[in-house]
Amino acid sequence: MPSSTREKKEAQAGSAGRVKRWRMDGQATVNIGACSRGGLTRGDHQAREHARGGKEKDVPWGSVDAERAALRLTFGSSAKTRDCIVDVLEAKWDALEEGEKASTSLIQITRDNGPESRGRRTPFLHRMGQLAAAIPRPMQLRYSPPSHRKYHPIERCWGLLERHGNGTKLIDAETRLAWAKRMTWKGRHPVVELSHKVSQKGLALGKAAMPAVEARLERHPVLPTYDILINPVPTP
Repeated sequence: MPSSTREKKEAQAGSAGRVKRWRMDGQATVNIGACSRGGLTRGDHQAREHARGGKEKDVPWGSVDAERAALRLTFGSSAKTRDCIVDVLEAKWDALEEGEKASTSLIQITRDNGPESRGRRTPFLHRMGQLAAAIPRPMQLRYSPPSHRKYHPIERCWGLLERHGNGTKLIDAETRLAWAKRMTWKGRHPVVELSHKVSQKGLALGKAAMPAVEARLERHPVLPTYDILINPVPTP
């Protein structure tokens, strides 16, 4: 699809209010246990100085609906993989009301160009193609440059979450969920969930699978790895 035609279709969908604009990102992995995290607290709460010996991890993912300023937080212990990202997006879509789904013609997802989901990661794009086909709706990936990550709206959410649990020992995942449920984002409490899914690391696709993945993609002619439209069906 020529760039001008594609941009015209995106503008038409946006003016009709049929575009879902989601900002998504994950926080750095946090160790769970009675270790010191800094901050001030009342009382005598002894904690280990180092996080050595702790095996449980907390990997939070957040997504913001740009139009409604609605924040959704998903906490899990799985490694950061393409499957984690797509599972979070799928759950966000499933949580929409049927009327919202029916009126949506395009989903725009803005995130940073991280190693697990950058625009050349064929396994990630393969999973995104499967999700677009299952919905079925076109999905547009828009990546923020590395130097602009701090301006990403979801990044401000992590600072609020850490400040909300300032000085508290993160002894288990339920403690983190309790913090998240009490915080507010744009005057509203976020939707918080705990994921028990465990994703495998190191999965890859062979070169033979790449043409089928690329057949679903329309890459921007100027920014081919920063602006990618994923179609529900392969394009001719």
